[in-house]
This record gives sequence, structure tokens and C-alpha cells, in this order.
Amino acid sequence: MTDGSTGDDRVVVALDVGGTGMKCALVRPDGSVAHAERHPTDAGRGPDAVVRTVLAVAEGLADRARAAGSTPVACGVAVPGVVDEAAGVAVWSANVGFRDVPLRTLVGARLGLPAALGHDVRVGGIAEARLGAGRDARHVLFVAIGTGIAAAHVVAGSAAVGAHGAAGEIGHILVRPDGPRCGCGRPGCLEAVSSASAIARRYAELAAGTPPDPPATDPVAVPTGTMPARGAASAADVAGRAAAGEALAGRVWREAVEALADGLATGQALYDVDTMVIGGGLARAGEQLLDPLRAALHDRMTFHREPRLVAAALGDEAGCLGAALLALDTLERR
Repeated sequence: MTDGSTGDDRVVVALDVGGTGMKCALVRPDGSVAHAERHPTDAGRGPDAVVRTVLAVAEGLADRARAAGSTPVACGVAVPGVVDEAAGVAVWSANVGFRDVPLRTLVGARLGLPAALGHDVRVGGIAEARLGAGRDARHVLFVAIGTGIAAAHVVAGSAAVGAHGAAGEIGHILVRPDGPRCGCGRPGCLEAVSSASAIARRYAELAAGTPPDPPATDPVAVPTGTMPARGAASAADVAGRAAAGEALAGRVWREAVEALADGLATGQALYDVDTMVIGGGLARAGEQLLDPLRAALHDRMTFHREPRLVAAALGDEAGCLGAALLALDTLERR
């Protein structure tokens, strides 16, 4: 996010609500940020408490804008799960506990402003397509890889929603029919093989039955207990160990990259995009992920045009920026 100032005193109240925390901001129409703050979601308190927090934070941001001499003109909220954007309803979210919450109406009534509700990955894709790594492309596929995997297909700055609000579930493309069972209940989904949580789980499973690599240095020189147990590794740990030459980590990383390339190749066959933007926690691996992923995707292209594959530019602020852009779009359509 930027914090440049313009002569326009209008701002949009924007919230990106996650299971753990909320990223919140006052965003100007040009995409620059007048103010940003973060709050705990504390989803364990239940969905009603989360709604109360969302409304209180949004109202506080609007009040702050007015106190600073700005004019709040709309509010945009992004949430995970299944979102009916047309109705403004958070249909279902495992992370937050929402079920059929009319959040757009609740926020609009509390603030007395036009409001918009969007899916967190879709609005993140809108932000990356308009302001971030995909801003020079008309057709963008934004793929967020973290605990799960989801995508947003953005054309000319607008993200496809789908007939039932569930467009972009690329994480549930079947890539390994005999693979691990996905949280959705089916074995072999992309998310069950290439998400950050899947990489950590696969490494732990294999490490439990594999002897460690021979030490590269005198083991006496390494104090006992300074390294985590071999199987206790996050996806970032696996990436680091693979880069350091550990055979087991390298195997797990290659498996994940190969499956991800299969999923992206399917995505390219379906969407024919100019640019694929890779975001989410796994994208922090940078070129360690992107270099082999580009090569693997290249090998899978036949008559399809190969997309440009780039890392997301906006980080974890994309959802908040995208929520603001969605609210501004709502204003324009009124």
C-alpha cells in the first residue's frame, strides 16, 4: 500500500476479515492509503461477536476519516469462504464461522454508506490486476497459495464470480487421483498436494519413515536441540531445507511444484490468461518456487499460449485494497 496524498478528500472504509486478524484501511480513490490498522478477529468467540467487531471497526474508521477532514463515501468488506456478492451475503466461512450473514446490509446500515461485500481471494485478484503485478495485463489469473489454494480470474479489472459465488476454486482441480484426501472429501485435489499445509504434512509423513541425511559437518559442532525435529517443519522450512540440499525436502518440494504446474496448466486451458500472479504465503519462497514452476508449466504447454508467471506485488494488503476497489465499483454503478 502507498500513502501518497491527493487533492481528493474522499476515502473508502476497507476491511479484509480473516480467521485470525482483520486488515483495515481508509483508501483513496486512486488506491493510495490514508490510514491503515489491524485488529484481531478472534473467531473463537463466534460469528455474532465477529460481526460486532467488524461493524465497530468499520464505524471507527469512518469516524476517524471525518475527524481528519476526509469524507467516507463507501465501505468494502472482504471475507473468506462462499460469498454471494450480488446479495451481499457471507454464505459460509469455516475460518470465521459465518453462515448466511447479510454483512453488506449490516455494514451499510451501521455506517449509513453504500457497502460492498467480496470474497477475499477475488478482491485480492482485483487489486493485483489493477494496482499490482498484473496491472499491465487485461486477462489475469491470481492464485493464492497458503493453507488452501484458490484463484480469481480477472478480466479488464473485474473478477468472475460464477453462477453460485464459487468461481475460482482451482485448489479443487483433480491433479493426483491416488493422492491424499482433500478437506473437501475427495482425494487428489491440488490443494491436498501443493498448499503450504499439504507440503508440511507430506514432509512430516515421509520424515517419520526416512533416515536423516548424513551430516555435512561434524555433528559434535552442532549443539543438541538447536534445530527442530526433522518432521516438525512448515512449508517455509521445507523450502529452506530443499534449497540447502536436503534430499527429502527436495523431493517434497518437487512433488508440490509438479502438481501445481498441472493445476496451472489446466487453468490456462480454461482461462487463456496473459499473466498468472502467484500470491499467498507460499509465494514468499520467491524464485525458488517460481523458477521451477515456470519450467514445469512451460513443459506442459502445447497449443496454449504460455502465460507470464509473476509473484504478487501487494502482499497481504491486496485484500484490503481490493475491498476498497469493489466498493468504488459499486458507487460507479449506482
